Amino acid sequence: MQQTLISSFCFILLAFSSKVLGEKSRSCKHGPDIKFPFSFKGSHPENSGYPGFLVSCNEKQETILELPIPVKFPIKTIDYKAQKIQLYDPENCLVVKLLNVHNRSISPFYYSEDQMADITLFNCSSAERELYYMYQVPCFYGPGYQIYSVSSSRNIEDLPLLSCTKMRNLSLVPYSSYAEPIPNLNLEWSEPNCRPCEAHGKICGLKKNGTTNTEIECLPRKKEGLKTKLVPTGASLGSFVLILVAAAAYHVYSSDRKEKQNQLKIENFLEDYRALKPSRYSYADIKRITNQFNDKLGQGAYGTVYKGKLSSECFVAVKVLNSTKGDGEEFVNEVGTMGHIHHVNVVRLVGFCADGFRRALVYDFLPNGSLQDFISSADNNNSFLVGISCKILL
Repeated sequence: MQQTLISSFCFILLAFSSKVLGEKSRSCKHGPDIKFPFSFKGSHPENSGYPGFLVSCNEKQETILELPIPVKFPIKTIDYKAQKIQLYDPENCLVVKLLNVHNRSISPFYYSEDQMADITLFNCSSAERELYYMYQVPCFYGPGYQIYSVSSSRNIEDLPLLSCTKMRNLSLVPYSSYAEPIPNLNLEWSEPNCRPCEAHGKICGLKKNGTTNTEIECLPRKKEGLKTKLVPTGASLGSFVLILVAAAAYHVYSSDRKEKQNQLKIENFLEDYRALKPSRYSYADIKRITNQFNDKLGQGAYGTVYKGKLSSECFVAVKVLNSTKGDGEEFVNEVGTMGHIHHVNVVRLVGFCADGFRRALVYDFLPNGSLQDFISSADNNNSFLVGISCKILL
């Protein structure tokens, strides 16, 4: 029941927030914010981006750039003002994967020209060597050998190439894909040119009445009005109110369940205790016996004691237990203990009341005070009088 209540609350909160905020996902969980010219693959035509700028979310919630090549790379960052995008490879095998698509078009993107270089690959033994201007190619090795990349402009006589064999030359390889501590792939795009829109703080988008699907225009950003400002505030306030309501409902539920468990425990005990013969009274009987609680004898931590009578000659002391204290343990202990004791010097339990959450204990009445009064009395030889034992017909 508790899990159901919490789950229901979370569902209501999520639905409320979504309805109030009206937000739509504009990014994968692990990826940058996506806006024009990019768009999600399969998105509604109204949210279409520029042709060739499709992205998608993979099973790891990474944002994947849909390039026209057979390998896919997640997006690390997008600089919309500079029109640059940085890709990475979670497996750290960037160079090896680029070898399979070397010299293939990645239009509408292109490699950053200032980071391109010609390199030479060498197959070297696995012996340790000083790596001067040599870079290990991750994911490109085998038993007893490792592949290294070297800038083709370097003089090979200055390199530690002992036990190495030249493999091949590669032209115009992105420098950041093999020479950086954390390899990345830096790309740029020139069309659509949204730099003027970004520079003037406007939104870049497809022209609504354009003759082609590549015409763009700069649109003014929507000003944040009072209504827009109030939406997050209303959502936060509504969420807080929902939390309070859920907490209050759970508190009521927990208290009611605990009280019912206590009541069931008492009922089970009284069922087993029936053979010991104390009488069971209803709460209406208790009110009648005490004359509507008219004669109060005293009050303790667990309840109030009233004088009552079962008949004109049979008086009793009725202890009405506080319903707000304890979990029923005091009631069970007292009934269990006093019901088993039958001694001339101990007050006798006549009966009890367990009517819902109302509980009471009915004892013989001691006319001359409490047992403590008798014990502390200096002259106690003849003053101890036990009240009349009331025989209840069952």
